[in-house]
Amino acid sequence: MTDTDLLCFYSLSSPWAYLGGPQLQDIVRRHRVRLQLRPYDFQAVVPRTGGIPLRTRPEPRRSYHALELDRWRRHLGMPLNLVPKHYPADGQPPDWNKRAGWMVIAAQLRGEDAFVLSHAILRALWAEERDISEASVRIAIADENGYDGAALQAMEGSAAVQAAYAANTLEAERLGVFGAPTFVLDGERFWGQDRLDFIDRALAMRAVARPGA
Repeated sequence: MTDTDLLCFYSLSSPWAYLGGPQLQDIVRRHRVRLQLRPYDFQAVVPRTGGIPLRTRPEPRRSYHALELDRWRRHLGMPLNLVPKHYPADGQPPDWNKRAGWMVIAAQLRGEDAFVLSHAILRALWAEERDISEASVRIAIADENGYDGAALQAMEGSAAVQAAYAANTLEAERLGVFGAPTFVLDGERFWGQDRLDFIDRALAMRAVARPGA
């Protein structure tokens, strides 16, 4: 393991975070970097940093978003429902996707590798038609992937988890994050799963510059 941290700011409802999951895991494995998942309050930060939530975009941009999702799911060979059953188009209630992020933070605070849990939650929403806003569903997803789902769910509202979520949100705004997923490597932002190739190259160049490190 190197001393390099790769930060990932995202929400647990991002289809792009889901689609980028396998490539991200491969990059982390090959370059032996520390992946720091940073679920943050997308709805609060993005309007202040220049992003435009999907539901507020004009119809041409919404339809193009669906077109791109279709292209990427076919390109990657990953299952994805363009209109998932449990993705509220109106974003209500406003915290429907936050609790899943809190569960991921809880896993990290317990010293566990939360990537598998995170990807499983995203897959449940986008490919399996499961309602991740329901505590019982999150517990089941965690249990299915080798975590203690009940323990993680019990931590979601804890002071430690809420403080970490608030810190992630403040950090995202400070760094100028305006979308999800946004990766930060050595202070440099990479927005979108389609920028993972650039992260791969940056890490490869770092390895060349620091032989034996």
